[in-house]
Amino acid sequence: MISANDIRQSHERIKEHIHDTPLLNSESINALAGCEITFKCENFQKVGAFKIRGAINAIKCLSKNELKNGVVTHSSGNHAQAIAKAAKLMNTVAYIVMPENAPKVKVNAVQSYGGKITFCTPTLEARESSMKHLQKKTSAVFISPYDHPDIISGQATAAKEMLEKIPLNVILAPVGGGGLLAGTALASKYFGNDIDVIGAEPSGADDAYRSLKEGKRITKQTPNTIADGLLTTLGELNYSIIKDNVNEILTVEDYDILNAMRLIWERLKIIVEPSCAVPLAAVLCNKEQFKGKKIGIILSGGNVDLDPFFNDFL
Repeated sequence: MISANDIRQSHERIKEHIHDTPLLNSESINALAGCEITFKCENFQKVGAFKIRGAINAIKCLSKNELKNGVVTHSSGNHAQAIAKAAKLMNTVAYIVMPENAPKVKVNAVQSYGGKITFCTPTLEARESSMKHLQKKTSAVFISPYDHPDIISGQATAAKEMLEKIPLNVILAPVGGGGLLAGTALASKYFGNDIDVIGAEPSGADDAYRSLKEGKRITKQTPNTIADGLLTTLGELNYSIIKDNVNEILTVEDYDILNAMRLIWERLKIIVEPSCAVPLAAVLCNKEQFKGKKIGIILSGGNVDLDPFFNDFL
């Protein structure tokens, strides 16, 4: 089990390399939701997402000997960017397997940090098999996007920062592979005060929801959702933490995700990606459950491909 001290040490290890991201709220969103929501803005984080926390923590835990052949991972985008930037920080090379339909903005960011990309078909099986082939070829150290204690304890620092500043009744985070939700659950357990922890997931990629309902980890799915950052399957370590420390997982439709994303753009005046808007969608779709409570939502990232908005004009 990842301890409170593990998370504290992770925070000390990474804090000089990350932002202590701001907390925002909106009176109009609160009125619409019927509760008091505070947003932890990891869309303002370095690389535009919380993923840099776990990536830097994991890479800084490696020895010089382990780093000499570089690191390798697979990711649809935000973890890829984070590993590429963290590897550059530690003067090593990052080999990244990305699905061929990964958002262009995320691909460009990985390349700008010096990451060496190998594209694959957009399935988890293809990502993992391509990564294993690349690892065998390069002897690089594999850093999981989510299923690793150093990744989870790094991601936990986002909720730790939030809970050190404000009291909450409930905290929500999106769930894909489960690194952020597992970390949030542990941070809430160690640094919160009787807080409910709720995961939010697209109905088109609901393996975490089904895993908790069925009492076993669902390992295969064919995801179909606009939330491209949540297309992965729940990790093994993540599942073991989530099943014991998360109250429930709520699912929402893509239509609700887009409405929540638009609401954040319009009312908070900040850019978030679809995956990031899933927790707010869950609150808005379940207003009675959250009525009158103090809610914390981790806005996981803001890496949106804006080309479709401007192609008709440029």
